[in-house]
Amino acid sequence: MKITENLIWELSNKAINTLGESASPDKIREFVENEIAKMTGSNQTGTEKFQGRVILTSFGVNRPGIVAKITGVLAELNCDLQDISQKIMQEFYTLIMMIDITNSPKNFREIQEELNKVSAEMNIKIFVQHEDIFQYMFRI
Repeated sequence: MKITENLIWELSNKAINTLGESASPDKIREFVENEIAKMTGSNQTGTEKFQGRVILTSFGVNRPGIVAKITGVLAELNCDLQDISQKIMQEFYTLIMMIDITNSPKNFREIQEELNKVSAEMNIKIFVQHEDIFQYMFRI
């Protein structure tokens, strides 16, 4: 299934109508991601999987080993790190990675679940989105 700008627009409007007054940008993004996951089958048993790039964003209180832990899990999942940007601001860090998950034996949701474990273990925030969703959400 091809994710188009039109599809993102339609799903965003559906989210706004469904969520009403509680429609924040984060809730709309979550709604759209869930709808696309249903459409693409990425929340099924894993027989279908998303191929392509995802954007990982992470932030929190800086400490040694954060990048090593995240990239270690991605390496175990056979994900290809294509670009990385990190900024340290006093005791906080921000991190953005572009990752190709095409060769991973895991599907998108399973990769998210593994990264959620890292997030909980290190007490940081990690968000993973399909590249198309990331691009189109900022156009709307």
